[in-house]
Amino acid sequence: MKVPATVSSNSDKQLSTGPSTAILLSNSALALMLAGLAMLGPFSVDTYLPAFPNIQASLHTDALQVQQTLTAYMLSFAVMMLWHGALSDSFGRRNIILGSLAVFALATFGCAASHSIEYLWVFRVVQGVSAGAGAVIGRAIIRDLYAGAAAARLLSLVTMIFSIAPAIAPILGGWIVKLLDWRAIFLFLFGYTVILLWYCYRHLPETLPPVKRQPFNPRVLAQSYQRVFRSPLFHLKSGTVAFNFAGLFLYVAAAPTFITKHLGLGADQFGWQFIPAVSGIFCGALAANRLAGRIRIPQQVLIGFMFLIGAASCNVIYHAFLPPALPWSVMPLFFYTFGMSMVAPGATLLVLDLFPTIRGIVASCQSFAVTLLAALVSGLFAPFLSHSVLWLAAGQLGFGLCGLGCWLAGRSYRNMLNRRSGNAWESVEET
Repeated sequence: MKVPATVSSNSDKQLSTGPSTAILLSNSALALMLAGLAMLGPFSVDTYLPAFPNIQASLHTDALQVQQTLTAYMLSFAVMMLWHGALSDSFGRRNIILGSLAVFALATFGCAASHSIEYLWVFRVVQGVSAGAGAVIGRAIIRDLYAGAAAARLLSLVTMIFSIAPAIAPILGGWIVKLLDWRAIFLFLFGYTVILLWYCYRHLPETLPPVKRQPFNPRVLAQSYQRVFRSPLFHLKSGTVAFNFAGLFLYVAAAPTFITKHLGLGADQFGWQFIPAVSGIFCGALAANRLAGRIRIPQQVLIGFMFLIGAASCNVIYHAFLPPALPWSVMPLFFYTFGMSMVAPGATLLVLDLFPTIRGIVASCQSFAVTLLAALVSGLFAPFLSHSVLWLAAGQLGFGLCGLGCWLAGRSYRNMLNRRSGNAWESVEET
């Protein structure tokens, strides 16, 4: 059965999978599968955070070298983000996802078997190289099939399901390291990946037919990347999402210090930070899902910024006068991530629609921007700011303001182009 280019907002048509199977897939099942693929990222980061002291003792190293396992993962994750979409534009969405899952499973088993910090660095790099394929290509799959409000609804539904992972990952990791050891965390992740690989092999649809694929050669790729990275609108619209996420990831990277030092909690109590943050992601995605098609994207984005900037500002004011304490030190994270999740779907669709014929590459470039900034946060900003909860709050506010600045600058630049051309620029932004 041929996959349609667009699907109406209230349809639930079934999609055919690759040639290896005749099983049909509903829209809700597709959302569940894409969310499962996106979960590899937070599982790879958040699950092992509570195990940092355990890893340090087991591998006879210091805290900084253990922290760099996260940085190594994030840097390789960011670099490879540039290629997942390009590969899928040339060889198909399904093939690249299946291959990446196989590589990730092997790398995860290698992490569990590492007997030195150097080996752990290597396998974390390989994990980073392969982990992002599902998240990047998943967005391209959604845009292959849907347009407008329907795409926004499915993207927010995927976010809602995906948000479970950052909530349970650190809690699960804390219990695993408490009952077993840090290696069991990677063995759990290995099992999850194998199951996901089997399920995707059976059910994952191919949404990019061969006639729509781009030639894979250096000249064409260079031209495509050049088009994207030379676009001021790409940088401004993708920067909106990247800086907002950086404000959240600052707290993720600083979680071991924030939880254990500033709040005085144990390795099995990371839920105090992650449950409010992820609840906000879920509720914000739910709100975005309900608002899709009812209000224009710019209105929805500005409402989201009201929440996240307001939450970050309250966080700074509280810690400027009072010491860290539960629940006040974690409550702003709920409202920050609520606003972040309201902003992300619409802003992401606007980025993908800048270059409709190379959406895979655009998705890769956007993910690269988000992940590279997150890697810088992990390696530079989090270690520098984590000694003070006030500094963490100020850092989050700064990133949120940068995101808002990118959004407003993007709107102004777009309006300027419209005035110069004398024509209205039709896009999903107007729907």
